Amino acid sequence: MAKNKNSIASVLSFEKKLVPSDGYMFGTTWDKRNEFTALTLTEKSVRGTISNRLKPAVQNDPLKLNAEVEKPNLQRVDTCSLLPEQDTLKLQFTLKILGGVQKPSACNSSEFKQSYRAAVAGYIEEHGFAELAKRYATNIANARFLWRNRLGAEHIIVQVKALNENAQQSWEFDATKVPLRDFSVQDEKINSLAKRIAEVLVSEDQFLMLEVTCFAKVGKAQEVYPSEELVLDKSNSKEKKSKILYSNNGIAAMHTQKIGNALRTIDTWYADFSNPEQSAGPIAVEPYGAVTNLGKAFRTPKDKQDFYTFFDSFALGEKLARVEDEHYVMATLIRGGVFGASDKE
Repeated sequence: MAKNKNSIASVLSFEKKLVPSDGYMFGTTWDKRNEFTALTLTEKSVRGTISNRLKPAVQNDPLKLNAEVEKPNLQRVDTCSLLPEQDTLKLQFTLKILGGVQKPSACNSSEFKQSYRAAVAGYIEEHGFAELAKRYATNIANARFLWRNRLGAEHIIVQVKALNENAQQSWEFDATKVPLRDFSVQDEKINSLAKRIAEVLVSEDQFLMLEVTCFAKVGKAQEVYPSEELVLDKSNSKEKKSKILYSNNGIAAMHTQKIGNALRTIDTWYADFSNPEQSAGPIAVEPYGAVTNLGKAFRTPKDKQDFYTFFDSFALGEKLARVEDEHYVMATLIRGGVFGASDKE
């Protein structure tokens, strides 16, 4: 089928196929991991120092600088820590994996739907989601979802259970032995988990429910890091908190979005990955390869490396130049989103 801008459906969306719950945080000890307590948030009022970059007029005048330093930098913040006798963080969440990537959740073009379905069928026949499933399984096994809590942890164990009736199975991983940057690791347990994930992704309507429990030995009474809430109140009131952490039903927790972002951090196919000076390591699958903390998009339309450039060809039956580009397109569809082409110039 010839490529035609009007052939892309103007109404087109896909539901995400990796659906995590919030991650709930508990405190325990490494030697008695079956005894744990829910972690709660604590509010602190602290007096900080002035540390922001100052105007040249203040920098060059010692009297003005002293006057600025004397001003109290009062802050109210949320914190979360293990109890004095606890040395281990327990993080637990569930992950539902859905099939049905062959069918858009909304599409207003029957022609496009047929073309897209044929393209996905060809991908499944050739690759079967084996590569993507291996990468998702690796990110579960290496506990990437711990984010900052992973740093400085002496031991990390990840326990995974498949909860589907009549198809229960369990795996346990030493996350410190599973690399964060490389998805070529060969491990029977990772391959077994990946096989279960791939079986669902290739299906039309199956699902897999996983329960993920992670133990990270971070040290007695150490601070741990739930998700941070976005502060929408832009006022300068001294009474407002400058840092608000997330809790659900009184339990410190991590957002579903943050866990999902970690699971889909599998994109090593962007051009700068092999350049040590430019690479950000594996990045989360996004239509433009956006990495917000770096303020950079690694997949730009100008370089013809973005999702829409690839998708508009792939979905209309054209073969992409690299198999890695097909993996990237399918991973973005598993991520989900609204991808319709505007019918306005």
